[in-house]
Amino acid sequence: MSTQAEPKRSVGDRFRQWWRERVPLHRVDFRELTNEPVPNHLRRWWFCLGGTPAYLFVVQIFTGILLAFYYQPSPATAYESVATITHHVSYGWYFRSLHKWGATLMIASVILHQMRVYFTGGYRRPREVNWMIGMSLLVCTLLIGFTGYSLVFEQLSYWGATVAANICDTVPLIGGTLKRLLLAGDEYNRNTLPRFYILHAAVLPVAEITLLAFHIALVRLHGVTPLRFEDEPPSRSETFPFFPDHFFTELIIGLVLMIVLSVLATVLPAELGPPADPLQTPEVIKPEWFFYATFRWLKLFSATTAVLSMGLIVFVMFLWPLIDAGLRRITRIEDISEYIGIAGTLTLIGLTVWEAAVAH
Repeated sequence: MSTQAEPKRSVGDRFRQWWRERVPLHRVDFRELTNEPVPNHLRRWWFCLGGTPAYLFVVQIFTGILLAFYYQPSPATAYESVATITHHVSYGWYFRSLHKWGATLMIASVILHQMRVYFTGGYRRPREVNWMIGMSLLVCTLLIGFTGYSLVFEQLSYWGATVAANICDTVPLIGGTLKRLLLAGDEYNRNTLPRFYILHAAVLPVAEITLLAFHIALVRLHGVTPLRFEDEPPSRSETFPFFPDHFFTELIIGLVLMIVLSVLATVLPAELGPPADPLQTPEVIKPEWFFYATFRWLKLFSATTAVLSMGLIVFVMFLWPLIDAGLRRITRIEDISEYIGIAGTLTLIGLTVWEAAVAH
């Protein structure tokens, strides 16, 4: 009695069966899992800025790991190791430049994303906690930028770190402790650079990833913020599926960003200034662009007044969802936060341009 031979399956069919047995997630299940309705306004890039810094953060991790193979976090070897990466390692200049421009665009996109959330009221009930997490991400991103800038151990980065430590020292009560925590001592010493490196490469990235995980989880739980606050969620006709529509939008944004980063890294590669000299103070001490407004503010007031006022501003921004609710209740002006935000944004832009343009 003969039996009909079982048709021979291709390698692809056997692999798919092997995969389905071990990962029992079918296409329909995956579509339901990822197909969260997304409001139509997120079709525009400037309304979905949250994915941009996340993508750039991945670029930073990848390029940072490559640079870490050659970087030596010691005052005696740091500058030479960066010079080796820039001038001798194959494509070292390119990956260092990608890292530098990725940091610049990441900080800019986090700032723009936070501004977009602010001006569209995305911090209001029930999303107050996520706004505070977003503010923590902004502060963490700025600290990553500061510590990364300090690792080059060139003249400006060395004195920039020294000035930052002296600013910390002006904080009442805890200033001395903050300075010692930052410098690993009372002044810049051989343990300072390794401390910056640990903060930049381990502590702050882990904090960023943790905050980002909570941030995304709350976005998933609350859903994407609607463009206009309404009692009813947007109808099906006012949304589109996350996968594949929004996924492809984010993918296109990532590809465009990679092109932009490559162009910037090639046309404007990262430079290397003179090595740090603790015995010679440079005529001009200028921070990175994202601290221009802070630097100008420090020049307008006494150190203690400037530091305390900046700390108060940051504290107010963390609690803005609660302050906004009180202001709207007291003034009966629904858009009062937008007016305050416009004034604050123009002030920040003015201080930044002033510091960038003024003669030093």
